[in-house]
Amino acid sequence: WLYKQSLSKAPHGILHPVLVTTLQKGLSQSDCYVSLFLPSASFETARTKNIKDCKDPVWNETFCYRIQNQVKNILELIVHDENHCLLDGHPFTVLFDVAKLQLGETICLTFPLDPKCPPKLIITMILYFFHHGLNARPKELDVRLDYELCPDEQVFIQKRKKIVAAALKRVLCMDNDLQDHEVPVVAIMATGGGARAFTALHGHLLGLQKLNLLDCFTYISGSSGSTWTLSNLYEEPGWSQKDLLGPIAEAQKNMSKCKLDCFTLDQLKEYRDILKQREKDGYKTCITDLWGIFIDQTLGNGKRSSTLSEQKHAVNHGQNPLPLYMVLNTRDKYSLQEFKEWMEFTPFEVGLLKYGAYIRAEDYGSKFFMGRIMKKIPESHICFLKGMWSNVFSYNLLDAWRAIGSSEDSFWYSYTHDKIKQLEEKPPLPPVVEAVNTYLVKPSCNIMKIVRKVITERVSTSEVYNFLNGFQLNNGYLENKNFYIWKDTVLDTFPNQLMTSLEYLSLVDTAAFIDTSYASLMKPERKVDVIIHLNYSSGSQTGPMKFSYTLQSKGIPFPKIDLSMEKNLKECYVFEDATDSEAPIVVFFPLINDTFKKYKAPGVKRGPTEMKQGEVDVTSPFSPYAIQNFQYTKENFDKLIELTSYNIQNNKNSILQALQRATEREKPQAK
Repeated sequence: WLYKQSLSKAPHGILHPVLVTTLQKGLSQSDCYVSLFLPSASFETARTKNIKDCKDPVWNETFCYRIQNQVKNILELIVHDENHCLLDGHPFTVLFDVAKLQLGETICLTFPLDPKCPPKLIITMILYFFHHGLNARPKELDVRLDYELCPDEQVFIQKRKKIVAAALKRVLCMDNDLQDHEVPVVAIMATGGGARAFTALHGHLLGLQKLNLLDCFTYISGSSGSTWTLSNLYEEPGWSQKDLLGPIAEAQKNMSKCKLDCFTLDQLKEYRDILKQREKDGYKTCITDLWGIFIDQTLGNGKRSSTLSEQKHAVNHGQNPLPLYMVLNTRDKYSLQEFKEWMEFTPFEVGLLKYGAYIRAEDYGSKFFMGRIMKKIPESHICFLKGMWSNVFSYNLLDAWRAIGSSEDSFWYSYTHDKIKQLEEKPPLPPVVEAVNTYLVKPSCNIMKIVRKVITERVSTSEVYNFLNGFQLNNGYLENKNFYIWKDTVLDTFPNQLMTSLEYLSLVDTAAFIDTSYASLMKPERKVDVIIHLNYSSGSQTGPMKFSYTLQSKGIPFPKIDLSMEKNLKECYVFEDATDSEAPIVVFFPLINDTFKKYKAPGVKRGPTEMKQGEVDVTSPFSPYAIQNFQYTKENFDKLIELTSYNIQNNKNSILQALQRATEREKPQAK
């Protein structure tokens, strides 16, 4: 497990750092002191006395910490100068892993603070070892710490398998029933794209329904605009068993109505009252919440009555695929290139993939500490989740520069971030497998700090209580294969800077980094065999496929994607790794208008008077479906529905072949 709970007879230690510190030569007179911070042992920062007007200060002070040796203990030694002679007053920070110390051995370590000048930090440490017995084990936590699927999802899978098996037997014209271990896991992956994604996903699902394929899917994941479609559909317990023309007619009515009617004086007063009530409930409110209310008012039922956990009614019999909603957790003063963590929402749970930490969907938003609920807050209406899942206000300048392919992001990153250098202790310490390196952190100057604050400031993020608050990372967390799969931040080797000490999560739309919801489907525990990729993103249609590079670099099986196809896109592509049966078969549908121009249905050509109906512009900057457009005419709405439904039906054979191949791969042995 990633975190360490207090267990009976858990090994503990006493750490005695004795500061006998010198900062020698090359410095003017300074007023130096050293602070010590070991968050795994204490939330308080200790410090030495201040020695005034001295080039070579010596403290001879002793500090004592009681530590748990199965959690990651990183001691932060920070050298300050009140006279601003040392680095203009900005402190040096040495990060030292206590796991490098040998039990019972007293050792004097020297840390060079600058290779160009002599200042050194000298510290003597000794680590004692003892056992501390507990009379009772802790109560059950309110946070589930496990990378495995939750019991509710496992039960769902067993129920869904029977429906999928029957559906595959029908569409593949099989003679025999599929056994449980022969049933492939098939998923839909929908990207974001605002109102275009909201509309087009309806059309794609309609096409799948016309082919009798909806019952073949176990999961359907979405991000940004596609989550609006999913959250609406899952208000109906049996939506996939009913004709989708009903929800599509409702969506057409909502997409074609004037959105300005939602901003009357009475409506604005109502929104104000809703946000005030949300604050009373215990939530931090922001413009993203207003955005969520607007989405629900214009594209949903406007009643703000449903919650995420209530969607269990739509999956409790396995009657629909399980919906997965994706967002990113981020940090202040970092771009998404530097820090992002994948977070998923299901009707059962909400959790961060990297840490294997999950809470019940109805507990999302409540205040946690050390795995227990400290303050229960009413479950959020799903309209606020819609706003957060599609947060259009989450970009900062660094993210924007990266999105348009500018080199500005790397330029400003190199000039404004703290300089971090690996240190070699003197004398060298014996290698320890689980120990992280010792680092020297040299902060940027005040001007660069201001610049960095400006270029990393986001208009708005959704802040909710952090359910990881108070946990401690296990000493071997970097060796955890599941953590390794999802680690993708500049702070992953700095455990004190990860999420366990922060009060709030900061959640943003995945489209701010990469417009995809693949991450949730690629959890190894879900064992997905086929993915129908439905693309609605702006600009490059193959852009979201670049996430395949990330998956492959982490050792997650995934077929190789040829991105050169961007120049002459077809309606459908099938990617498969014939050498790796663990890699999913990907059926990719870019949002394009190809044969639909000449055909009104598969194999049925348009007549001369029907050609105009085939003119659907989904690619040009002047397209009626551009990302900034939030209102479609009924004609344009119907055209996009017909195009996306047609593209699915016209490539029926590609989908069936992928399902057939996945079924054949499952037959030799159970997973």
